[in-house]
Amino acid sequence: MNPENTATVVKHTGSHYLLSKLPEWNLFPAVLRGKIRLKGSTATNPVAVGDVVSYETDNGSPTLENPAVIKSVHERRNYVIRKSANLSRQAHIIAANIDQAFIVVTLDFPEVKLPFLDRILVTCEVYNVHPVIVLNKIDLFRDAYAVQLDAFHRIYEGAGYSVMEVSALTGEGMEALLEACAGKISLFSGVSGVGKSSLIKAMDPTLELKIGEISEAHLQGRHTTTFYEMYPLSSGGFIIDTPGIRGFGLVDIEPEEIALYFPEMLRTSAGCRFTPCTHTHEPGCAVKAAVEEGTVSYERYSSYLGMLEEGKKYR
Repeated sequence: MNPENTATVVKHTGSHYLLSKLPEWNLFPAVLRGKIRLKGSTATNPVAVGDVVSYETDNGSPTLENPAVIKSVHERRNYVIRKSANLSRQAHIIAANIDQAFIVVTLDFPEVKLPFLDRILVTCEVYNVHPVIVLNKIDLFRDAYAVQLDAFHRIYEGAGYSVMEVSALTGEGMEALLEACAGKISLFSGVSGVGKSSLIKAMDPTLELKIGEISEAHLQGRHTTTFYEMYPLSSGGFIIDTPGIRGFGLVDIEPEEIALYFPEMLRTSAGCRFTPCTHTHEPGCAVKAAVEEGTVSYERYSSYLGMLEEGKKYR
């Protein structure tokens, strides 16, 4: 075999992968031979989209018949990980080494579940990923859902998060979204039905053409119901598309740590009488006072209490 090289994982389906030497976009296939175990990881996938890996090849360029062999995974600067069920100890890494995560939601059709959104936001805080909330289908909600729209902005912008209003149908907000993605690796995630795929196609209608024949051949005869894939944007940057997520359980977060990952609660907790404070029953709790005053939203506080109870139950 030739000496080891490095590349980024841009797609995986089971044990088969596509790699590219970013920022170049020249796909080639790779496989795992043997097991790669990451120290301290409980993840079901040791290699994720966005991972930088070392690989070896036989003489010549990798082909479908003679793919590269992934030998090791480089240390990740960050990642997004989830458990699909609270009782499960296994976790799945959605993506690694990303600059930001766009969490796509809609006020209705489907209705946004705030505890679900808050779990993703907490995970981003824990694993050092910058999150941005993307409110899609804004053309449907601006007038008919004006009260809910104002409340949503109040809750999440009040917590310190950016909320972008966009519409894949009308093109509203698309220029700002593309500008935010330029030169970066961005994860797009959300539940089924929020219009994530339509949004990505609206950002770059040529994306399907850019994947090329190797991707089609790579997938031929394989189960592809759930896979993660990176795409190059013609306007600059790369996006990682994910299947619709049904459940989002927290991974490796102790109950007493959860409040640290609610930015608005962390800011407020300096005024608590006791340290540490669970912000549930203690007298002189600044967070509970802020909830009563409305400076910390009841909705976010309710999500926190739910996570706290789950964390204690499934320790």
